[in-house]
Amino acid sequence: MESLHAPWRIEYILAPKAAPSDTSLFARIASSSEDEANHVIVREKTCYAVLNTYPYNGGHLLVVPYKQTADLNDLTEAELTGLMLLTRRCMNALSQAMKPDGFNVGLNLGKVAGAGVAEHLHIHIVPRWNGDTNFMPVIAQTSVVPQALAELAARLRAVLAETREAQS
Repeated sequence: MESLHAPWRIEYILAPKAAPSDTSLFARIASSSEDEANHVIVREKTCYAVLNTYPYNGGHLLVVPYKQTADLNDLTEAELTGLMLLTRRCMNALSQAMKPDGFNVGLNLGKVAGAGVAEHLHIHIVPRWNGDTNFMPVIAQTSVVPQALAELAARLRAVLAETREAQS
């Protein structure tokens, strides 16, 4: 049997775990000023985008409203609009930076639907490439992420800053 070594995982394994809280992980990131450490790539008025620390695929990011809610009905029209506009903007940045062939975009609302952070809704954006499903996820149930999160976050921040300036 072949061994797959992932030495970067030891940081997660050994890191202190947060005590249970009424404040979601996303609310804590929203109120933090440590964007680089949290892999936040952009902040807007009603929401922000962050790279998924445990991605399904390279470039997997999340668009998160600042308001902690599990229900789309709790968001205002401005918050819903902001969420979708930032989703589109992030997809455009990923297209420019990573050249994917397509995207999976969606929400998992509720634990039963697969929400990992059920108390704080968020939109997943997962870039996809032709042939990106290979033996690793199918047989080994392991995803190969080809780029370091900090490196990708820096690249996406730069692309998003360029597109913001171009829109002004």
